Amino acid sequence: MPETDAALIFDARDVVGESLVWDERRGRLVWVDIIGRRIHRLDPVTGSHESWPTPNLVTSVGLRADGGAIVGLRKEIALWDFGGPFRTLATIEADRPGTRLNEGVVAPDGSLWVGTMANNIGPDDAPVAITSDEGRLYRVGPDGKVTGLSEDRFGITNTMVWLPDGRFITADTMKNALYSYGWDKKAGRLGEALPFFSGFGRGLPDGSCLDAEGYLWNCRVVGGSCLVRISPDGRLDRIVELPCSWPTSCAFGGADLDTLFVTSARFTMSAEHLAANPFEGGLFALRPEVRGTPGNRFG
Repeated sequence: MPETDAALIFDARDVVGESLVWDERRGRLVWVDIIGRRIHRLDPVTGSHESWPTPNLVTSVGLRADGGAIVGLRKEIALWDFGGPFRTLATIEADRPGTRLNEGVVAPDGSLWVGTMANNIGPDDAPVAITSDEGRLYRVGPDGKVTGLSEDRFGITNTMVWLPDGRFITADTMKNALYSYGWDKKAGRLGEALPFFSGFGRGLPDGSCLDAEGYLWNCRVVGGSCLVRISPDGRLDRIVELPCSWPTSCAFGGADLDTLFVTSARFTMSAEHLAANPFEGGLFALRPEVRGTPGNRFG
């Protein structure tokens, strides 16, 4: 098979696989299934797999400098040692019962940046329509202090990538747009949102990661069935086809950071579609002939 072809490497059957990270110390991939309420860890070389249940929706996972993890739940940010209890570090938007956490990524300074959104998951785990922009961006420091990063509102917060020149890239899935932010040193928060990449005709933007050449790889969820590689100046560089219709999150991993791994979802899909496409919600891998960058650790 050509090196650019993506292949299923783990039939996770995640409802909503998300927040994929590479643990270079252990040689493992770590990710969550938001609605499946579980955290995965996989050795992609041997196929050894572990899974842990979570007490509520689990929206993101990152790695800590001390070897544990930092986990986003429905409202809480928790410290977690694989297999141990969830120890609440911070609560986000406790006064807004209609929102939940979504994307969360460890930033270059060792903090966790997280986004919120209007809750789109009903008590029976069925989809709930999003009718307004309720999402905001926050920084959670190692001491648990929560700081708002912007007054901007988002339909669905997704993608958190820091380009080599210091710009922060994030997405609003609902608007089919990625935005670029500078840092306002005087205010200690993000500056004005600038258009970065929008209007692409396949799917909608979900999670992203950065490669060693400073290009951003973005998963195109909701039927996009592909990854797009975007240049630092916001131009479409490449489209990579995927054997799943809802790719959600991506991360470079492997000993040389030369394999791109991709999670996916099967949320809202019909029984007929899943019967014809049984690997929806699986974990995929490809070799895009470019290497990734190491992830950040919290703390």
